[in-house]
Amino acid sequence: MQNIFDASTAQDYIARINKLTPESSPNWGQMTVDQMLAHLNVAYELAFEPQKFKKMGGIAKFIMKNFVKAKVMGEKSYPQNGPTSPLFKIAGIKDFEAEKKRLIGYIQKTQQLGRDAFDGKENHSFGKLTAQEWNNMFAKHLNHHLQQFGV
Repeated sequence: MQNIFDASTAQDYIARINKLTPESSPNWGQMTVDQMLAHLNVAYELAFEPQKFKKMGGIAKFIMKNFVKAKVMGEKSYPQNGPTSPLFKIAGIKDFEAEKKRLIGYIQKTQQLGRDAFDGKENHSFGKLTAQEWNNMFAKHLNHHLQQFGV
């Protein structure tokens, strides 16, 4: 798994994002490129702005921690056309440039804060995570959707 806390890796992701255009089309799935960028931003909003989201109930959090977490945090890639949490579903047209700029900013912020800032940090769905779990989740999600759009 790539290390999102590494400056070179963060720059590689940014370079891939910069290859996207408003006309980029997916190799699979239904999202448009602007929706995909907004979708990726949700993961970072959950990390940096959790107050924007309704807290999960105990049963939902139990299910997420015990049945979903391993798939999200593990090393295995996400399948194409896999299920998406309602929290991450994006509808309508989004501002491509604004979403792209926000995503790049979040990647830079994550890298600059570094591994230590994420070790033990609370996650909306899964509770406290290790820095490696945050890394896997961010890197896997970014890579999956950038591959979806051929970059």
